[in-house]
Amino acid sequence: MTLAAMLEARRPRRLDARRNFDAVIAAATEAFGEAGADVGTEEIALRAGVGVATLYRNFPTRIALMEAVYLASVDELVSSSSGSGDVDSWTALRRWLEKFVDFMRTKHPVVSVLTEQSEVYEPTCDAIYGIAEPLFERAREDGQIRGGIDADDVMRVIFAVTGGLYRDAAQRGRALQIVLDGIRAPASDCDLTG
Repeated sequence: MTLAAMLEARRPRRLDARRNFDAVIAAATEAFGEAGADVGTEEIALRAGVGVATLYRNFPTRIALMEAVYLASVDELVSSSSGSGDVDSWTALRRWLEKFVDFMRTKHPVVSVLTEQSEVYEPTCDAIYGIAEPLFERAREDGQIRGGIDADDVMRVIFAVTGGLYRDAAQRGRALQIVLDGIRAPASDCDLTG
């Protein structure tokens, strides 16, 4: 089952209820990104323009809400990789890793709460790696990344980069650039125009 289908299975059938469901997910996504995993359900309901009872009708537990937010976010991240074949392999990989870092920066509070026991953990991991691994393989085949490293190696470094506290977005960008420089094949092995 796709991530979109998993989320759709949770969505109510009535149009007004679907709007409320989507409004709560959007508000929770924003609130978790700004205030962390401990943001109150009252705050989320207020941001969504719904009552707390409506929030709980759709998401009976905090974990149910976090899972829905994460499903929607990963589905968006995976969808953003379409069109990566239109550019060279290094540019496609770099752009996706930049999106992934931004995704993890805003979703880290949710990710830190969800565990392997969550029913969305495995499908979302599979979806993310299902995008990352072909991008890495294409870049490796083109001689754009160092030998001996794989997508999983880099993804784990990215998790560490996104878990850190930074003075500002520029410092976070420099941390990502260090990772990119570390995985890039030496200049003598590749064209550095990307």
